[in-house]
Amino acid sequence: MNNFDIAIIGSGPGGYVAAIRSAQLGMKTALVEKYDSLGGTCLNVGCIPSKSLLDSSHHYEDAIKHFSEHGIEFDGKIKVNFKQMIDRKAEVVNQTTKGINYLMKKNNVSVYNGIGSFIDSNHIKVTSDKEQTIKAKNIIIATGSKPGTLPFIDVDKERIITSTEALKLKEIPKHIVVIGGGVIGLELGQVYRRLGAEISVVEYADRITPAMDASLSRELMKVMKKQGVKFYLSHEVKKVERKNKEVIITASNKTGENIKFTGDYCLVSVGRKPYTDLLNTEAAGVKVDKLGRVEVNEHLQTSKSNIYAIGDVVRGVMLAHKAEEEGVMVAELIAGQKPHIDYNLIPNVIYTWPEVASVGKTEEQLKSEGKSYKSGQFPMRALGRARASMDTEGFVKILADSETDEVLGVHMIGARAADLIAEAVTAMEFRASAEDIARMSHSHPTYAEAIKEAALAASENRPLHI
Repeated sequence: MNNFDIAIIGSGPGGYVAAIRSAQLGMKTALVEKYDSLGGTCLNVGCIPSKSLLDSSHHYEDAIKHFSEHGIEFDGKIKVNFKQMIDRKAEVVNQTTKGINYLMKKNNVSVYNGIGSFIDSNHIKVTSDKEQTIKAKNIIIATGSKPGTLPFIDVDKERIITSTEALKLKEIPKHIVVIGGGVIGLELGQVYRRLGAEISVVEYADRITPAMDASLSRELMKVMKKQGVKFYLSHEVKKVERKNKEVIITASNKTGENIKFTGDYCLVSVGRKPYTDLLNTEAAGVKVDKLGRVEVNEHLQTSKSNIYAIGDVVRGVMLAHKAEEEGVMVAELIAGQKPHIDYNLIPNVIYTWPEVASVGKTEEQLKSEGKSYKSGQFPMRALGRARASMDTEGFVKILADSETDEVLGVHMIGARAADLIAEAVTAMEFRASAEDIARMSHSHPTYAEAIKEAALAASENRPLHI
């Protein structure tokens, strides 16, 4: 039997990063993964493949809609080679998984392929073609999440699908009915809308992306409507049935009237649920709550002090970078260090185009907390860089404390917002005021100038370019 200082179950962004950091700190480390490829949901059927398809579909849309304005002309017809698009996505995933394999070897992490389950609080059984047992002083649960569904929906993975199947379709759908107006549904909806599919988003809440600042939800929906996506808010899905190559979705609206939607595919995108099914947590004395999440304290320790849990399998937002931060924190805690995560400063991004990004408090949160704040906003259309690139939609909004001017939240929608949000995270990490950001020199012409202008608007209501 092999003995380790740390064993990690699950090789997603949280698990493999925890493994690297543990090895860097001099601990003998094992990583257990049930699939043949490392990287978890994010790399294999989530963040990376979806961004690949978003990018490919964006190029196609640019070619058919905008190239002529740029003075680029084609004699022949521009067509979609969907198989090549899917093949490129698969190659991106393949290259990235190979990168993680390399990192494991580089850091001398022992990788075990098979289903990891607890024998007790120090022993893990790894089941594949053969059965092995490993022993570890400390264990990290990083098993992530899987797509959620509604109890009455039979996901057949052919016509009634989750995000996993949506990333490897064999054809471009004619009409996808998306159940759920959250991040995943909107991103994949936009991919297929660009490729010519009709997209209908059916959402239970009264707005899309309900966790984000309401101004972002409104702006994103306005932009996606212009792109041809149809939205049905405050609709409760009652029934989903398949008839051959058709899927019929029945939903009731605000007045209680039943509305039917018919498509050739239905994408069920109603969130994700923690994945603990095969862990045998009871054998280790690890408590799991009603939602299937592993219960942890502020140090991410479970009810068994030598066992920790990170990422989607514990409370908080289900984001790859949140899992990574937690993986590093736990490794450092075990090594005797004193790391800390400020969960308020974990950014949230939607990779539609325009991109949406936010960090810190929303206006709705500040109002509910009774916090006195001021707001500054600047439109992307007022930027020379945005006009030069024909990406004029969106804005940056900065919320700051009325008395101290400290930045409390930054919310943006526009080109490259996913990258721009890092400036806001940095500023808030160092407890910058809106005036601090306003006085920083920003390169011209860039999209980042919108952050400076929004800060000027928030600090003294003196933006320069509107």
